[in-house]
This record gives sequence, C-alpha cells and structure tokens, in this order.
Amino acid sequence: MNLRTIIYALFALCLIQIMACKTDTKPESIPVETKQRVKVPSFKADSAYVYIEKQLSFGTRVPGSEGHKACQDWLVEKFESFGADVILQPFIANIYTGDKWKANNIIAQINPKHKTRVILSAHWDTRFMGEEDPDPKKKNEPIPGADDAGSGVGVLLEIARQIQSNPIDLGIDIILWDAEDQGQRGVQGAEATWCLGSQHWSNNKHRSDYNPIYGINLDMVGSKNPRFGRDDYSMGFAPVVMNKVWKLAKTMGYNDMFTDNKTGPLTDDHVVVNQIARIPMIDIINQPDTNRFGDHWHTHNDDMSIIDKRSLKVVGQVVTATIYKESDGSIRAFE
Repeated sequence: MNLRTIIYALFALCLIQIMACKTDTKPESIPVETKQRVKVPSFKADSAYVYIEKQLSFGTRVPGSEGHKACQDWLVEKFESFGADVILQPFIANIYTGDKWKANNIIAQINPKHKTRVILSAHWDTRFMGEEDPDPKKKNEPIPGADDAGSGVGVLLEIARQIQSNPIDLGIDIILWDAEDQGQRGVQGAEATWCLGSQHWSNNKHRSDYNPIYGINLDMVGSKNPRFGRDDYSMGFAPVVMNKVWKLAKTMGYNDMFTDNKTGPLTDDHVVVNQIARIPMIDIINQPDTNRFGDHWHTHNDDMSIIDKRSLKVVGQVVTATIYKESDGSIRAFE
C-alpha cells in the first residue's frame, strides 16, 4: 500500500467519524425570533376631550359627594365596555381637616393573565377647595377639575379604547387614584396628607404577587403649551423609564412639550409608588415653571376652556407608543 492510499484511507475514516458525531449530537437550538413590530394606533384627542367633558358633567368629584359616586359608576362601566376587568378598592381617606371620606381606587386590568405588566395611572378626584382662585368668595368651593385631574383620566380612557380595537401583547393596569388632591398646603412636613389613594394601594396592592416592570403617572396633561420636565423623583427612582419615554417623545417631534428641564422634587402619586410599593414609576405633569403649576391650578378656571386637544394628542400618542413598543420589544432602542 503506497503512501497516497494510506492518506486517503485515513481521511475517509476521519470523515466517517465526523459524520457519526454529528448524527449523535442534538440539533442546535434555534435562535428566538424577535417579535414582529406592531403598528401603534393613532390616539384620538377628540375622544379624550369628550371623556373629560363627561367627567365634568357629574359636577365636582370630591370623595363622598354625589358627583364623585356618579362619576365612579360611569368610569367602571366605561372600562368594562372596553373589555377590562375592573376592581374597586375602597378605603377611608383621612383628610388633614379631620374629615373621613369614603374613597375608591379604580383598577382596570387589561390582559389580566399576562405576566409582563405596566401601570398607567392618574388621580380622578377633584380638590375640595379652590385656594388659588382670585375671587375670595370661591376659595372654599370645590373646583371643576378639567385638567386636574380630568385630563389624565380622559387620556387613559382613550388608551383603553384603543387597546380594545388594537389588541396588545402586554398586561396593562390602568389605576385611577382617589383622594390625591385633598392635602394640606403651606405646612412643612405635610406631604403625607396628599396622594392618599396611591398610599393605600402601595401598602395594599390588589394582588400579592403583583410585580409590574414600571409605571407612568399622568397629572395635568391637558392645558395649552405644557412643559413636561424631569422631576427629581422620576429621575432618582426610574431614570431608565423616563429616559426612554422622553427620547421616544422627541423622536416623534414633541420636543416642545417633553423637555430636559429639571423641575426639582415633586410630591405626586409616583413618589409613594416608588418609595412604598418599590415599583419604578415616572410622572408626566405640566410645570410651566419650576415648583409652580399653571395659572388655572386649584382655581375655578380649571374648566373645559383650559383643555387643548393638541396637548391631549401628544401625551396620549407618546404613552400609547410606549406601551405598544414595549409589547414588541422595540422600546429598547430608546433606552
């Protein structure tokens, strides 16, 4: 046998062994395919506007009032008509004045069995007094609350309607906080007198195993030319969430509203959700100036005349885009 024959024989033997090894080896795992990009539905500002009007038609929504109860019933019915599972979470709101009011957080669960969840929230009560009103006779009367807080609720109702028409691969919990706006002003250390509904929920979540990936809170999002800046608590507790939402808003052309202005520490529902419930949550709230809200804030001018449809459109479209891009994973490009 010559050398060439020996070499060919050895090569053939090696080839047979290699083929045998490949036959015995388990097939390589197929890479997980990325989700197909979803189409983000168009948020309808006209619809959100009508939902705000409807809230005001019940009158002021101070906890315990007739208008509050009528609005609550309508909100539950509306969310259920959009296919959500609704939970009422009753509690007693201990107001700083010594009053004890019956209150309810409203929790609308969309895709309740989905493990990956996001909170969208706003408060739905209205303040029992208009202490900033220029008319002294009106300072002790409850305000209409179109922007504070009808606007956030109107936006979330429209998002719920859009999800029903455009199903999403994500669990969404829309939580409407009660008794948020009944706190004491001008007194140091009175922060705990505000945000009573979110405090109650954070200490008594509607599910013991509840662990959403993050939350977005809306407050006063409906007036003309708002400035949504970066408050200290959002940036301190949930910087990744705030960065990706703000970056997404800017790529959508909304730099005029979603700014990089630092607006300082701000007491709102997102603070207690971060601190007590340990859920990263950001706040989208209008602060034209640092530590100051619009001129209509806590006055009787907070009526439908203050609501601007472009503001509703911008906020609603940004939040809608956020959750749909979260559902297909493309939101990571904005982190």
